[in-house]
Amino acid sequence: MDSLVGVVFRSTGSWYEVKSVTGKMYSCRLKGKFKIKGLKVTNPIAVGDEVVFELENENTGIIFDIKPRKNYIIRQSVHKTAHGHLLATNIDQLVIIITLAHPRTSMGFVDRMLVTAETFRIPVLLVFNKKDLLDEEAIGFQDELIEMYESLGYACISTSTVSKIGLESFKDKLKNKTSLLSGHSGVGKSSLINFIDPDLDLATSEISTFANKGVHTTTFAEMFELPGNIRIIDSPGIKELGLMDIDENELGHYFPEFRALLGECKFNNCHHINEPKCAIKDAVESGDIAESRYRSYLSMYENYDNRR
Repeated sequence: MDSLVGVVFRSTGSWYEVKSVTGKMYSCRLKGKFKIKGLKVTNPIAVGDEVVFELENENTGIIFDIKPRKNYIIRQSVHKTAHGHLLATNIDQLVIIITLAHPRTSMGFVDRMLVTAETFRIPVLLVFNKKDLLDEEAIGFQDELIEMYESLGYACISTSTVSKIGLESFKDKLKNKTSLLSGHSGVGKSSLINFIDPDLDLATSEISTFANKGVHTTTFAEMFELPGNIRIIDSPGIKELGLMDIDENELGHYFPEFRALLGECKFNNCHHINEPKCAIKDAVESGDIAESRYRSYLSMYENYDNRR
């Protein structure tokens, strides 16, 4: 039987919705045990993968091969800490939705996502959403964050679906790209997607009053094709992101502001924690590196200690 090639649009664990090059959607299963060489993951196939499959009947098929990936975003598996969980593959940019209120996004989470994107040099867009909920002081803090992240080379915009702020700019930055949208639950991902294509009418969640945490509305990653040649992969809300595939001795390389200084520390194998004459620590003290970013680095490094 002839084989077909398609892109995985939705993954529900054992079944995958695959769109063939002709535009038809097929429900596909994996052929037996499937392992990707050198990658320990709980999900061998992710949304965005280009796969080769054979038809079982008119609407279902069996996947027997995955084309080489240009990149992927991975997190530590919640249940199997030695394994990773692929959030998406073959993306043009990572879009991180951030809210400073209701719920408040952890900047440590943002920095972990940025480090993960840096491993493949994936461009990042930081979207500071729900500006309408911020008072003057919070807006000032958000502006400082935007200035800091833009100085590191990350594109930033501020949006509000309620006040209709920054929405056209958001849409423009997604055109002609495949983007993974990520963030904590309740940050407004679905509302932003619905602005681009109201016909989708994605379920949006009210913030539960308990601890201002968002209510999960997405349980599986799913790709949507929207007007303007926009492909969005909507991933389930993430509370924490455990780093995978990054050597502790190379962690500093994935912080752009560290990279320029890495050769200036007294010791070649400097971990930038307790060592004397460390260029990174000096830069933090002088204000050239933001303290919040250095704290994120220490937190990530601490995780390696906890795994030993």
